[in-house]
Amino acid sequence: MRILHTSDWHIGRTFHGHSTLDALRGVLDELTAQVRAHDVDVVVVAGDVFDSATPAAACYTLLSDALRGIADAGARVVVTSGNHDSAARLGFQAGLLRDGIHVLTDPDAVGTPLTIDDAHGPVHFYGIPYLEPALLRHRWEGVRTQAAVLGRAMDLVRTDLAERGGRSVAIAHCFAAGVEPTPHLERDIQQGGLDVVPLSTFDGVDYMALGHIHGRQRLADNVRYAGAPLHYSFGEGDKPRGSWLVDLDADGLSTVEWLALPVPRRLVTLRGPFADILADKAYADAEDAWVCVEYTDDLPEADPLRRLQQRFPFCAKVVHAPAVVRRGDRQSYVERVRAARTDRELVEAFLSHVREGQGATEREAEILEDVLDERVRQEALA
Repeated sequence: MRILHTSDWHIGRTFHGHSTLDALRGVLDELTAQVRAHDVDVVVVAGDVFDSATPAAACYTLLSDALRGIADAGARVVVTSGNHDSAARLGFQAGLLRDGIHVLTDPDAVGTPLTIDDAHGPVHFYGIPYLEPALLRHRWEGVRTQAAVLGRAMDLVRTDLAERGGRSVAIAHCFAAGVEPTPHLERDIQQGGLDVVPLSTFDGVDYMALGHIHGRQRLADNVRYAGAPLHYSFGEGDKPRGSWLVDLDADGLSTVEWLALPVPRRLVTLRGPFADILADKAYADAEDAWVCVEYTDDLPEADPLRRLQQRFPFCAKVVHAPAVVRRGDRQSYVERVRAARTDRELVEAFLSHVREGQGATEREAEILEDVLDERVRQEALA
């Protein structure tokens, strides 16, 4: 049996205020073409189908079109819910979808598989929706963490599998131990330790299809994250997009291959002096990319996003990141104001506070002198 493992579509998520629906539709169309080209039997979507518990109407349209397209390409589809999804809303569609599209969101059904046969016999698909411990304590006594919830769910899977026999695929949405640390992990992950699921939790199945992490990860030969099909933050810009093509033979897991998906618009982070980024020809290849600019000037620029978008139409994020951060004497603003004895010192205190310790430049000092002297003259004439 040939399985395509994907996850974290996040239909409806915006990218710095820009809709991603059209880009995601194009990528999912390519995924559907891969299903047809590689004779995929089953597509597994491991949670976070939507980005919100209350998706807009256009999100439902995109999901329905994508699922129908995959089914028309000849594959069955198995979908589970993630922490961003409303299990009830996503599960409501299950009875309305055509044969061959299965949406598994019911916690009470954990441990009861969807069985699909191939030439070698049955393959049991155990869908584990995102399970919130606080909502399951009345059903599963003693569970208080994700590790405990997933442990209980996998115990149910292993118990059922021992009775049925055959090959198995389990699907879950969680943060598993052994994930490669990155500076921009999925925005809902809690890393304090209680929500980390030990890798041994997933023992006993031929393949474990995980969702929640937006970059592909191989935790073991049979335990993997596929990541998201789109880049949803600049921190993901260097992560490949795609899905895992998993082959099961008569004895279980045979091979796993990465199938890359196209990137509709690449992501680039530019760092340097503001004037250089605006004018230097070295940055010309970023003019058609999504751009994050980290400019290193000592002082902030006025209206930087609009000015940068004149060269980089898809500049979506600007960060003032001075190359040298001046901490001054670490006085609070109140302490600086109280210490000021003149208007000039008061203005200097304000500038030092908002500029990481840097006061007025020589030209700014000249302007301040003129303004304050004029104020003194006006007061004298009053």
